Amino acid sequence: MYTILVCDDEKDIVNAIKIYLKAEGYNVIEASNGKQALELLAANEVHLILMDIMMPQMDGIAAIAQLRENKNLPVIFLTAKSEDTDKVLGLNIGADDYVTKPFNPIELLARIKSQLRRYTLLGGMVTHPSLYKIGGIVLDDEGKSVTLDGDPISLTPLEYEILKLLMQNPGRVFSSAEIYKRVWKDPSWGAEGTVAVHIRHLREKTEINPGEPRYIKVVWGQGYKINA
Repeated sequence: MYTILVCDDEKDIVNAIKIYLKAEGYNVIEASNGKQALELLAANEVHLILMDIMMPQMDGIAAIAQLRENKNLPVIFLTAKSEDTDKVLGLNIGADDYVTKPFNPIELLARIKSQLRRYTLLGGMVTHPSLYKIGGIVLDDEGKSVTLDGDPISLTPLEYEILKLLMQNPGRVFSSAEIYKRVWKDPSWGAEGTVAVHIRHLREKTEINPGEPRYIKVVWGQGYKINA
């Protein structure tokens, strides 16, 4: 049984989400702020987090930034704000997805299942020794490690899977929708913005000058590729 941590200071929202999750067979842990969420994470095995952004004591942004120092479990942000900047901010600090309030319960459950499926596949996947090298980037798929000019770089699971997809197919252009379907294992809801944020993170970690990338290139109107 999967355990989901629901963190929101609005009790009615937590109760509503809990009803839907329990009906699907999930175990639910509740928190009302980021500080409490981190304490519960330290004491319980949690498989996914639903995290509000605006909360007292410690907001969701600060909590996830601290979480990402040592955990890679899926995080879906719940936000009452619809502006693109808030969605991008959540993805920037390590969220895997976001849902804007008021949300459709069916869509929320679909996104949860998608993230849990991806997390399970990444954690339990058996791989054969594979080494991919393009320029100074070396991806060791057996050891799940990436180095740049001999120095290790730290990637989130999603960043790693995007980089691997591109390195397995040098020169091939992938649309945002195709990257989303292959990496997130789900239909491409809002793929363009989500993929763009993760590509930018990859560039920041793999490029000397992210504004003039040597490796990951944009093919305008078509998608992304990595130069052989």
